[in-house]
Amino acid sequence: MVETVIRVEGMSCGGCVNSVTAALKALPGVTEADVSLESAQARVQYDPATVSEQQLREAVEEAGFDAPA
Repeated sequence: MVETVIRVEGMSCGGCVNSVTAALKALPGVTEADVSLESAQARVQYDPATVSEQQLREAVEEAGFDAPA
């Protein structure tokens, strides 16, 4: 497992945090997703053999938020 931190822009409430968390945890290979509204970031533990960091960013963007590199 590896851990990465992804910047998440556009979150404004707890519902946003829940949406991003659910989108990340739905990906195969993700074991933990800790999303913070205050720091505007997601700390994600995942298996790089199963899912890539780019796929994590795409999941955040598909949930309606920006995940700049």
